[in-house]
Amino acid sequence: MATDRSIDFVDFARAHRADLVRTAALLCAGDEAWAEDLVQTTLTKLYLSWSRASRADSRLAYARKTLTHAFIDETKRAYRRREAAAADPAQSAGSEPTAAGVDLGLRELILTALAELGPRQRAVVVLRHWHDLDVTETARILKCSVGTVKSQNARALARLRELVGPQFLVPEGAS
Repeated sequence: MATDRSIDFVDFARAHRADLVRTAALLCAGDEAWAEDLVQTTLTKLYLSWSRASRADSRLAYARKTLTHAFIDETKRAYRRREAAAADPAQSAGSEPTAAGVDLGLRELILTALAELGPRQRAVVVLRHWHDLDVTETARILKCSVGTVKSQNARALARLRELVGPQFLVPEGAS
């Protein structure tokens, strides 16, 4: 039985690791090393609770929720706040394969702007606008009220508009 569980988990991890890394990279504002660490922490937590995770309506949604919680927990640690990123996000962006038409300058601008947001605001933006979750689902994942998600989203988008300009963001009425 443990072997079946392990095989099932490994299949899930192989199929969804790239998605989790992309999400973590956004949460970490382009810090690839931190994103990899978060994904490893998430996969460890998932494996330890695989019997519960495998019964979830959506295993990927369960994994994203675990990832988001790991991110927020990590940002609360004092040593994380003192650490400076060792790598420049622009260097990380240039080191990975890119699809045709990807604007690395825009990517760097967005990641730098995301880094200016607080962890919970960043989590709200990633969940609402990258994963296209509704306000209720975002609130459930973050364990907060719908009103908190709405206010965090509005503040985050206003700050992002200041940093990158309104042409790259969701229209104000759509937050």
